[in-house]
Amino acid sequence: MDLTPSDEQRLLRESADRFVSETYTADHRRRIASEPLGFSTDLWKQFADLGWLALPIAEAHGGLGGGAIEIGVLMEAFGRGLVSEPYLSTVVIGASLISECGTEAQKQALLPKIADGSLYLAFAHSERQARFDLADVRTTAKKTPDGWRLDGSKTAVLDGSAASQIIVSARVDDGSGNPGKLCLFLVPQGIPGLASRDFPRLGGGRACNLELRDVQLPADALLGDGRDVLPAIEAVIDRAMAALGAEAVGIMQTLLDQTLEYTKIRKQFGRPLSANQVIRHRLADMAMQCDEARSMALRAALMADAEPVARSRAASGAKAKIGKCARYVAEQSVQLHGAMGVTEELDVGSYFKRLLAFDTLFGGSAHHYRRHAALGGRAVQAR
Repeated sequence: MDLTPSDEQRLLRESADRFVSETYTADHRRRIASEPLGFSTDLWKQFADLGWLALPIAEAHGGLGGGAIEIGVLMEAFGRGLVSEPYLSTVVIGASLISECGTEAQKQALLPKIADGSLYLAFAHSERQARFDLADVRTTAKKTPDGWRLDGSKTAVLDGSAASQIIVSARVDDGSGNPGKLCLFLVPQGIPGLASRDFPRLGGGRACNLELRDVQLPADALLGDGRDVLPAIEAVIDRAMAALGAEAVGIMQTLLDQTLEYTKIRKQFGRPLSANQVIRHRLADMAMQCDEARSMALRAALMADAEPVARSRAASGAKAKIGKCARYVAEQSVQLHGAMGVTEELDVGSYFKRLLAFDTLFGGSAHHYRRHAALGGRAVQAR
């Protein structure tokens, strides 16, 4: 297998690394953290001008037709800068759900708006009782004479308050008392019956919890033709985990670079910390964990379009392994920086928090070790 990046992928990496390093400084991150949306709308427009928002969208719908590898290149650069713009929620997840489930008319209406930066999306799927089980959805959708009525609760909706349209998953209530088909609905922000509670995410960005009480929607709010969308949701979340893995690799590499530089200039007993053999061994272990995580993220991206079991095993394997690697690198970086590692004076603490958030988003390492084993036909005892 030839893993050499193409010329286009190398140019994308170079341009993204340059833009992120020049724009996402510590001062910028502190300033953006106090913004109501948790990100810069001006930078989002620049993302659109650079073609990043159109990257995974098909050419027929105003996009560039990129794949999971290109998304991974971009997300790794975003990890280096702790980018807080809603790229994951709007482009990686939102645009993919529309591409997978939407009718041709919905694709033509929505995807070009995502590509030009005028439409923000969020995906409201997780529920408190589900514990990362994508099939466990209790929000209901009932057919009405004028369309649909939605009732239920959603938790940890990434960038939900910034989204002009929220893609909500719900079980269609057919009156039989049995769980109906899982469908997706486009819910406009601010519609009567929709209540939102916004909160800051660990490591940057914002999320919200949603309450839907007698939310009335028109018939065309249904995304797609009414078929069960669970397989599509699983595919999109698997790709999102591959993208998150690439972002985590960017964060880990930055922590390694900063820690290596710090141990070269920080002196103890008249010698640099890096002269200590024990410190060198710990730095070598950090580098090895970064390389292992990068390999797993690349494998998940390469398997993004494989058949469902292989794709899901690759995604869960990556999420589980990268979660372990990320925690090790984050902890070592903070420890090797000493007390400075947890202060606001250095960026290390911010990167550490983002890696902790990565380990819990879409399920932690323990959950995905069990999912990986179950997909391979093996039972694993819950710990």
